Amino acid sequence: MKPVLAALALTASLALPGVATARPVTLTAALNNYGGDGAYLAIYVTDPKGAYAGTLWVSGGKSKYYRHLTDWHRATGGAPAEINGITGASVGAGRTLKITLDLADALIDAGYTLHVDAAVENMRDSPNEIAAPLTIDGAGKPVRGRRYVASLTYDM
Repeated sequence: MKPVLAALALTASLALPGVATARPVTLTAALNNYGGDGAYLAIYVTDPKGAYAGTLWVSGGKSKYYRHLTDWHRATGGAPAEINGITGASVGAGRTLKITLDLADALIDAGYTLHVDAAVENMRDSPNEIAAPLTIDGAGKPVRGRRYVASLTYDM
């Protein structure tokens, strides 16, 4: 899916009124106290067939480390257009990342999956750290990460 089309499908800010509706969704990623530098996180969505649908957020400012977010980087080809305007600082060990964005209603309960890839400098990369179905029932329920992310919660 082309980046512009993915952005249209994912965010209400780009959707035309009456064509698509959206709701504010707050994503909260609590990191483990893993004893290393700040984590780079890519938060993205795949469609019901597992194909990349779009990026919601990337934390970490040095693009040279984005290739360590391996599943996300492979899906996007590392294209800068995928992250223009949706990046922030890396997240420190034991800290929490909290962002609110508008998510198209069409993605909820429609087979889409929310993913988090994680990487920390001088430590092992953690592709597909979290994969959680994007459902109303899953809202507010923490999903455990595999290595660096203690939990990810999305609230609608």
